[in-house]
Amino acid sequence: LAGFNPQNLSNTVWAYATAGVAADALYAAVAEAAVRGGLAGFNPQNLSNTVWAYATAGVAADALYAAVAEAAVRGGLAGFKPQDLAMTVWAYATAGVAADALYAAV
Repeated sequence: LAGFNPQNLSNTVWAYATAGVAADALYAAVAEAAVRGGLAGFNPQNLSNTVWAYATAGVAADALYAAVAEAAVRGGLAGFKPQDLAMTVWAYATAGVAADALYAAV
């Protein structure tokens, strides 16, 4: 994944989830890279598409979910379009991940 930017990471897991392709190692590597980088460069669409992909694929990624929720709330949900908000909240609910601060912000 060296050389992947946030959109590349997001689009990759989105594509795998949409296609229904199991790729546990890929999901683990993307989550690790995103969290390690502090989600730097991820825009609201990248954030929402990423958590949507993990929820759709049924892949656990606690650190990723925590980091995305924290980043979204810290930014006051600035730049989140209605679709981004809907996809993000759906992802947390579907994955069964608690995100009280995120829900309150929405």
